[in-house]
Amino acid sequence: MDKNEIKSTIAARVAKELKDGDVVNLGIGIPTLVPNFLPEGVHLTLHAELGCVGAGARPDAEHADPYVVDAGGAPSSCMPGGSFIDSATSFCIIRGGHVDATILGCLECDEEGNMSNWIIPGKKMPGMGGAMDLVVGAKKVIVAMEHTAKGSPKILKKCRLPLTAQKVVSMIITEMGVMEVTDKGLVLTEYNPLFTVEQIQEATEAALTVSPDLKPMC
Repeated sequence: MDKNEIKSTIAARVAKELKDGDVVNLGIGIPTLVPNFLPEGVHLTLHAELGCVGAGARPDAEHADPYVVDAGGAPSSCMPGGSFIDSATSFCIIRGGHVDATILGCLECDEEGNMSNWIIPGKKMPGMGGAMDLVVGAKKVIVAMEHTAKGSPKILKKCRLPLTAQKVVSMIITEMGVMEVTDKGLVLTEYNPLFTVEQIQEATEAALTVSPDLKPMC
């Protein structure tokens, strides 16, 4: 699979987890593609921790407003009926449990649901942004990421990088499959037919329990 296929596969599967009317926060990268794959009849309210409820699609250069950006600093927009709010109110929404789901990329995730999505500022990632609040305030935390990085597993027995938060991840979705985080570890519930279960386990440091109801990822 090439990079675009991988990203589209992950985003399309994540979209199936969302329900009509959900308030959702999307992280940088793959998560921003999710709205492109929503099933018919499913409409979301996108929350941006920078201060927008009802964020819209990325505008073209002609219509971009330099003061309206997404979490990655790229041009964004606000849907009709949406609103701009101050950061304090935005984080009250997060910390108050009003976000139904947050979808984030990740550098590392482990079998206990711990996640690391930042390292030293100025190096690989600029910092954790609003992730620390989002992953403990949202009702559901979905990690959407590539299964490996340069051939090395990203789903580990134990995270090695500084943690964003502990035991917060509900589900991990990669181009290889879908894994649910349980109190007994990771359960593989869906697999991409392009890979065998054995190949998925080989690419995963953490042990995977195969669900008795395992089905193809669609």
